[in-house]
Formats: sequence, C-alpha cells, structure tokens
Amino acid sequence: MAYETEISRSNPSAFLFLIDQSGSMSDRFAGSETGYSKADELATIINRLLATLVVRCSKDEGVRDYFHVGVIGYGARVGPALAGPLSHQALVPISQLADAPIRVEDRIQKIPDGAGGLVEHTVKFPIWFDATANGGTPMCQALGQARDALVEWVEHHPAAFPPIVFNITDGEASDGDPSETAGQLRSIATDDGNVLLFNVHLSDRKAAPVEFPDSPEGLPDAFAELLFRLSSTLPDHLVTAARGEGYRVSERARGFVFNADAAAVIQFLDIGTRPANLR
Repeated sequence: MAYETEISRSNPSAFLFLIDQSGSMSDRFAGSETGYSKADELATIINRLLATLVVRCSKDEGVRDYFHVGVIGYGARVGPALAGPLSHQALVPISQLADAPIRVEDRIQKIPDGAGGLVEHTVKFPIWFDATANGGTPMCQALGQARDALVEWVEHHPAAFPPIVFNITDGEASDGDPSETAGQLRSIATDDGNVLLFNVHLSDRKAAPVEFPDSPEGLPDAFAELLFRLSSTLPDHLVTAARGEGYRVSERARGFVFNADAAAVIQFLDIGTRPANLR
C-alpha cells in the first residue's frame, strides 16, 4: 500500500462527495433534537467541510489548489450538486470553489466563554450546496458518474495522491446492486495507489454507530455488510489519524461507518480528509 505521494499545487489530490438526496433524507437523524432533516444537517456538514478545506489550502497569497473537490447528488436527479457558477462540474479546483459560494449566511455558533460555559457568536457561513430530499436512491448511477469523472481526472494527474470518494446514504440503492460499479471506481489508480471509496450510512435507529470495522461481524443486516464490502481499507496515515481521535482501529479497518449520527459523520469526514503529505 502506497498513499505516500506529496500533495502540492503541481500535484493535487481530489475529494468527491456522493450525497443521497432521496425522499427519506427528509427524515431526522434518530435521536436528533435539532428538528432538522438528515438532508439539512448533511448540507450543513458538507458546506462546513468545504469551508474547512478552503482554509486548509489558504496561504498569504491566496488559496492554493492542493485539492480538487466536487459533490454529486443522487435522488430524483443524479449529477453534480454544487450550485451557481460551479454547477454541472463534477470536480473543481478548490480556489474556484473558494471564489464561488452561492451565498454567505450569518450562522449562530456557540463557543466557550472561558469560564466553563458557552456564548453565542455570529459567524459567516458560505453555502455551495443546498439540501434536497426527493425520489429514490440511484446509487449505481452516482457511483458511475464518480467513476467517469475520476477516470478523466486521473488521466490528467497520473502521479497524484489517489482521490477519495465519500458515499453518504441512508438507504439501499434503488437501481440495482452497486458492487460492480463500486469495484470499477476502486480500480482506478494513480502511480501512488487506487481510488479510495469510503461509505457512510446515516442513522435511522437509536443505536451506537459502528465505525471503522475490520470485518462485517456484528453488522445488523445485508445492506450494512454490502456497504462494508464496498469500502476501501484505510491507508496507514488514516489509521493513525483515527487512532489519534481515540478509535480502536486495526490495520485492516475499512473506511465505513454504519448508523452514523451527525456527530459521527463530522468526525468520519474530518479524519477521511486529512492529507498524508501536504506541501
């Protein structure tokens, strides 16, 4: 297993997010007290993550294109889901993303007050991706679009740190078995290794998430076992990152979480987007 190539402006990597936008995403996370739907909470999570990636790539002279990023939604329609001038593009350099939010909202954030409590603070929150929940779960089509986009991307970046795809869903595929297409996606490779496919199942039951398992043992159903099988093994630097966050992770752990609540999704994506070598 390689996954050691340095990420730089001349040799960027890529993150591609596949977002379930089916009708069931209008339901809430199990146990959530916010009143927001899974679609709304996930849109907030993805927008916050994109903003974090922009900050990670920001230097004195501006935003460096260490990463290309994209969002593909799948529900009533399947396709690129970034809005505004970035629509219809599966992957864009992160400097272009930084320059093109569709709006910037004022959001209330609670921060420590230094005395053990929390105070509310207004922050600017850029939006690139809006919540949608309608239709079925055409996961195979979404994986196929990701495959096609990354075949082209790798042709232009053959020496890159391999792209990472995050598939986030709350239900089974409605357009067939995604195994073959997921396998084709994972078979795409740069000189440094194969594309990584990580899967996140969103919670609709009151039970603890199953995070970074190394076998399907203990997973509750065939769908969970399928997502486990579709998921790539974590490269060494992500095993280290997960352990650093307190997870008991083996060298055979896969990039998979089952029954994730909002907190588990945030933690999973934070770990999964940490680069191995960023110049």
